[in-house]
Amino acid sequence: MTLKTSDFDFDLPEELIAQTPLENRASSKLLILDSKTGAIEDTQFPAIIDELNEGDALVMNDTRVLPARLHGEKPDTGGHLEVLLLTNTTGDTWETLIKPAKRAKKGTVISFGNGALKAVVDEELEHGGRMITFSYDGVFLEILESLGEMPLPPYIKERLSDNDRYQTVYAKENGSAAAPTAGLHFTPVVLKKIEDKGVKLVYLTLHVGLGTFRPVSVDDVENHKMHSEFYRLTKDAADTLNAVKENGGKVVAVGTTSIRTLETIGTKFDGKLQEDNGWTDIFIKPGYEFKIVDAFLTNFHLPMSTLIMLVSAFAGKENVLHAYEHAVKERYRFFSFGDAMFVK
Repeated sequence: MTLKTSDFDFDLPEELIAQTPLENRASSKLLILDSKTGAIEDTQFPAIIDELNEGDALVMNDTRVLPARLHGEKPDTGGHLEVLLLTNTTGDTWETLIKPAKRAKKGTVISFGNGALKAVVDEELEHGGRMITFSYDGVFLEILESLGEMPLPPYIKERLSDNDRYQTVYAKENGSAAAPTAGLHFTPVVLKKIEDKGVKLVYLTLHVGLGTFRPVSVDDVENHKMHSEFYRLTKDAADTLNAVKENGGKVVAVGTTSIRTLETIGTKFDGKLQEDNGWTDIFIKPGYEFKIVDAFLTNFHLPMSTLIMLVSAFAGKENVLHAYEHAVKERYRFFSFGDAMFVK
């Protein structure tokens, strides 16, 4: 049966798209979906503690979002350019998106923060992006922290007053262009309660690319090409998770990025995990058989996105669309700063 992109559409009133994070991270609502029965429960986020048992593992993505949006100007004309950092390819060279692109020809010099940071356009890429190389005095990440803005998703129109609210409390590894948003609900207090229950807290890294927001532009889902993202799993993390599985515990992933990393490695090594890093463009859609993940926490995703397809692969399209319909009716908050869903 051919999967159509339109099969994953749903009506979402615009006012349900959360524009700002809640004051308290853990005060969001939580919808619990049983993937076998389709049963739905409405509760508050801290109830996730009750869904985890001693001997389970909670797997989180410790990537840190870079303040990757820079405002610069061309020193010769004073023309404004907005630069979005995508991937650090080598040294001080980055793949970027620049607006307006037509003003950023090869050889163009761009100045940021009155010259605290400079860049030269090295190459114009096929998809409209630009390779640029930076020059500066000092530490690049420190300069970026002082000049850059958080690259919030296109559906968020409000400015973020505190950049830390677009980071998880366990963010550590610099490199993402977007936050792994399911993790935004956790507080140190909630994590401590989970750990005290005998649940292993395990971290992996997947640097989220902006492709995560790209809509599926083809009607036949099979023809969609996933973007590539860099992941890393340590030996300690792999050993811990293999032991949890062997002892009958659940591997519970926080967010679609953790799912994609675990399933990429599980697919590569016949249902086992081991130390690994590389680039993944895994596309998890209905028909996919999960090898590692037993349950997961996620946010509410965009209509017709690869993310709602991933959730549907685990819980069934009908169950997921019914849960989304329920969430709309109950006025859940959607997308990056929205409420959460636990799928078991």
